[in-house]
Amino acid sequence: MNWGDIATAAVTLFLIMDPLGNVPIFNAILSNIEPKRRSKIVARELVIALVILLGFLFAGNSILSFLGLTQSSLNIAGGVLLFIISLRMIFPGRRGSVDDVEEEEPFIVPLAMPMIAGPSTIAVLLLLSSNQPDQITEWSIALFLSWVVTTILLVLSPRILSVIGQRGSRALERLMGMILIILSTQMLLNGIRDFIQSL
Repeated sequence: MNWGDIATAAVTLFLIMDPLGNVPIFNAILSNIEPKRRSKIVARELVIALVILLGFLFAGNSILSFLGLTQSSLNIAGGVLLFIISLRMIFPGRRGSVDDVEEEEPFIVPLAMPMIAGPSTIAVLLLLSSNQPDQITEWSIALFLSWVVTTILLVLSPRILSVIGQRGSRALERLMGMILIILSTQMLLNGIRDFIQSL
């Protein structure tokens, strides 16, 4: 078992899940719900997100084979998607405010999906499972580790937000975005290289 690969994949997935950037959004969406119930909702939504992500991780090769996708196309698409997500993290538009939030309790959408089990996270998991299917155990461990840290941060999000504030949360999100831009550029270059070599 290669713990270096696990650590790299876990950090990448954690950055993409962006729990610190999601802290203000989670709090806004759940602002009308009592604190005790709020923690249960966050935990439930994160478990649902984990199940969705594990499904894509284990079914990655089958999905790619069914759709007839190549490794290079997945690399290029994943790189572009991750680059766009990264830019939105660095230059965020208007985020939903408490006034925009519906009163009913959220279920799956938008907390579990797409905020945690988003398209960029799914794309990276598909890439990992198709690129190195023999390391599916390592990728599962990496996903679980990143999910555990994300869960802890989001369950404790009211306290975190009170400590770092909105500005601190935005600053950390932009830092994560800058790191993700580097990763997405490398992913895109790998895809272009693989495509050229396949010609």
